[in-house]
Amino acid sequence: MFNEGIWILFAIINFIIVLLFYKGFGKMGLFVWIGFATVAANLQVVKTVELFGLTATLGNILYGSVFFATDVLNEKYGQNEARKAVWIGFATLLTLTVVMQEALLFHPAPSDISQTSLETIFGFMPRVALGSLAAYIISQMLDVYVYSFIRRIFPSDGALWVRNAGSTMISQLLDTLIFTTIAFLGTYPFHVWIEIFITTYVIKFIVAAIATPYAYAAKRMVPLDERGK
Repeated sequence: MFNEGIWILFAIINFIIVLLFYKGFGKMGLFVWIGFATVAANLQVVKTVELFGLTATLGNILYGSVFFATDVLNEKYGQNEARKAVWIGFATLLTLTVVMQEALLFHPAPSDISQTSLETIFGFMPRVALGSLAAYIISQMLDVYVYSFIRRIFPSDGALWVRNAGSTMISQLLDTLIFTTIAFLGTYPFHVWIEIFITTYVIKFIVAAIATPYAYAAKRMVPLDERGK
């Protein structure tokens, strides 16, 4: 149960950090987090681990925190700010992919020790990044729309968990299908791909459930740069 314990602790710490970014820097902090977490999640996803007896990829917690941060922006600042954040994450990931592929084109010096490691991580990344870019932009835009739609039906503060969990359940299912198909189908044996698909979606759903109390905390939170306004 070592991986499972670390995973739960990692989730708690990540959402606390998101709240700290929001508290300290306001919506700009959420924009920064979304750019950072989108990139970091796509680096972590290259690594597979055993969780609850099944094969899963890392990166799901960080990626879930991106949806969480987008929902906070949607809840407190509206759809336009949420969409802006989605495009920031998309542009950040696209830029990383391009510049790191450029870096790999350079012939390493005889004394270089990093080329092989960079190729291991970023050589596989174009397919991962393509899957992530496609899944990210489609599912995030869907999340913004679904969240706003659910909020019109359940507008009360008490129904925040419905908006948060409902939009994530729908958007993450599409996200998982698109991403795992483009990034991993054919790379791993089919039964492993099925495991990755199922565990990725289940884990994202668990992450959304863990994020719920943090969503209420963010709802009540007043960032330092908004005090006195």
